[in-house]
Amino acid sequence: MSTDQHPGASGGMDEATLARFADLVVGFGANVQPEQIVAIGAEIGKEHLARALAASAYRAGAKFVDVQYFDLHVKRARVEFSREELLPFVPSWYGERILELGRQRCARIGLTGPSAPGLLDDLDPARVGKDPLPFLKESGQVVNERTTNWTAVPCPTPQWAQLVHPELDPVAAYAKLCEQIVHVCRLDEEDPIAAWTARADALVSTAARMTDIGYDALHFTGPGTDLTVGLLPTSTWMAARFETVDGITHMPNLPSEEIFTAPDPLRVDGVVRSTKPLVVGGSIIRGLEVEFRDGRAVRIDADEHADVLRGYAARDEGAARLGEVALVDGDGRIGALDTVFFDTLLDENAASHIAIGSAYQFTAGEADHPRLNQSQIHIDFMIGGPDVDVHATPRGGGDRVPVLVGGAWKI
Repeated sequence: MSTDQHPGASGGMDEATLARFADLVVGFGANVQPEQIVAIGAEIGKEHLARALAASAYRAGAKFVDVQYFDLHVKRARVEFSREELLPFVPSWYGERILELGRQRCARIGLTGPSAPGLLDDLDPARVGKDPLPFLKESGQVVNERTTNWTAVPCPTPQWAQLVHPELDPVAAYAKLCEQIVHVCRLDEEDPIAAWTARADALVSTAARMTDIGYDALHFTGPGTDLTVGLLPTSTWMAARFETVDGITHMPNLPSEEIFTAPDPLRVDGVVRSTKPLVVGGSIIRGLEVEFRDGRAVRIDADEHADVLRGYAARDEGAARLGEVALVDGDGRIGALDTVFFDTLLDENAASHIAIGSAYQFTAGEADHPRLNQSQIHIDFMIGGPDVDVHATPRGGGDRVPVLVGGAWKI
């Protein structure tokens, strides 16, 4: 066993499980190819998984592994002390690096999960919302161009564990979070790849049925929610099984339990209440409620830190409109845990969700590409759950029909 234990190792993943997790991410999630360059994006505190992923990638024949760490404490210093007009600035080479990864057909792996919960809570939310990092708008471009095989995965840390399980002592909380991540990533299966392949097959099949049926709009109803989301004539439902322009199949979110598509950014109306907290730029937004009119978010309220999301929604013309609508059924492993993870990757796969900002070009036919929402941002927030039902209006008109009721598909 290595003597270089990761933080909280006594209560978290052992070295064998960590290596098995890394192999699943590298070999299946990102599907790293021999002699590929692999870019890993992490935050300070996530070195244990970044190093395991690097070792796995080199075992898989990677040409080079480039690990880039983001330090939320440095972001805090910027938000606290920088002149406000400078906060939106991002050095050009940040975006150029992402574009070059696409040009060189690299693999990308991102590690999610809050690394320093609450670090920005005492700062002006409006100022926090003006600093976009670590999000880069160029990431959406390479995703749309399908030039990299990539995946995002949760990385357990003791700090994150205390946020999720504050009732437990630190060692027990970390052990619990690691146990949950092992479960939702299907690492507790004898053959995790076979388990994920079966689940992805089911999601792809459901997405294909949704596309074949063809709906004009979706209607979400539940506590505090009465929202209609219009769809485009060529809206195409997809699951998180992608293929690059060079034919490399990969799973961009691990875990993933959703199907998703592009809405009509001009036809969203009503009020929606988030069913889970949202972590944006280091701030935790609780009790989020958004009102849409003619596609635009005209009111953003929350119990805490509403100004953070307001700042993001004011970033550009498309930032206050929807770029994604996603449905999650009750058969996934995340929702059944009844746990708020404070991590979009996990929480969005526990519940149906929408995203303000940019749309994915491949979720609509070419005829509708000019109508897709464009923005520098893409922020998902969760609006679904067992008590939120989804009905749909057929394209040809007529009465609404059930699509997802009580977490069960009705199509």
